[in-house]
Amino acid sequence: MVKPRFLYGIGATLALSMVLAGCGASATPSSSSSASSSQKLVFYSAQGYDQAEATAFQKATGIKVELSDMSTGPLLAKVMAEKQNPKWDVIWFDGNGAMASLDQQNMLLRGFTPATATNYTSLGRSLLPIDHAYFPTGTTAAGAIAYNTTLVPPNEVPTTWSDLLSPFFKGAVGMNNPAISGPTYPLVAGMFKQMGVSQGMAYFKALKANGLQIFATNGNTLQALENGTIKVAMFQDSAELNAKLSGAHIGVVYPSDGVTLLPSDIAINAKAPDMAAAKKFVTWVLSQQGQKTMQDIQAAGSDSLFQPVTSVIQPLVTRPGVVWINVNPVWAGAHQQAWTTWFTNNIVR
Repeated sequence: MVKPRFLYGIGATLALSMVLAGCGASATPSSSSSASSSQKLVFYSAQGYDQAEATAFQKATGIKVELSDMSTGPLLAKVMAEKQNPKWDVIWFDGNGAMASLDQQNMLLRGFTPATATNYTSLGRSLLPIDHAYFPTGTTAAGAIAYNTTLVPPNEVPTTWSDLLSPFFKGAVGMNNPAISGPTYPLVAGMFKQMGVSQGMAYFKALKANGLQIFATNGNTLQALENGTIKVAMFQDSAELNAKLSGAHIGVVYPSDGVTLLPSDIAINAKAPDMAAAKKFVTWVLSQQGQKTMQDIQAAGSDSLFQPVTSVIQPLVTRPGVVWINVNPVWAGAHQQAWTTWFTNNIVR
């Protein structure tokens, strides 16, 4: 079992146990057909399962849901643009570094414990911040290595990150843009933790010198990999695994020197226009119904292939033998703007 070593872990576990012991909460959210017709949840999300969740929640509770779905970069820009007059109730995306940054700016509701938080596994509790400003809903790998099996022979399959610097992969390595793609900044931060910041920057510069190609998001990078524009790529493993399971000529490797653990997190606006609806929605997401809805692969696509952080569902795929890199979200969040800007100026351009 994965045991992240964030500074949050022990305190969050104790705090959660104390709160739940005091409130005697049940493990399932109440479903109410008599919810006030005036209630409306404004929901900003960068998740593939967000529409399915919105539809199921509205059906179960009678609360109208207004969903704005976009990539993480534009989503965060929208949130910051509305900082003085926020329009949203709930936000949901991959990457606890960005969530920690929003928390540091006092933008997230603290101290709320949904009744369904009793469903958390030890992994889920370890990823829960001590102030309960956001809630993990699942994990993936921020980046594994995917390769085109028709272009990469067995003797050239990379098994470490440094293998991507091989002359065989010159001009043929791809990745997402961390200014746009939510999972990609955590990948960069994980590399910086693993290698050291200066060595990590040198690694990405070496990739660029070897012809690294940058694409917007998972779908763009995957398309380039499948059509042979590139031979190999590093992006969110759920998208890679989905392509492989769908029959594409894709192989997936978890480098022996480690991959970054990527939580998806949901949070409530500290100034939520409809606080009651927001709390009900977070409670719903962590319930068995909400978690199963996240796994609706027909509706959610690759995002449904997450590793659960609750005990009420089982994973749709397994990830055996992975060496995980656990990044402190406060550290990652504090550097996100600076390091994303550095990446844009030095690698993308």
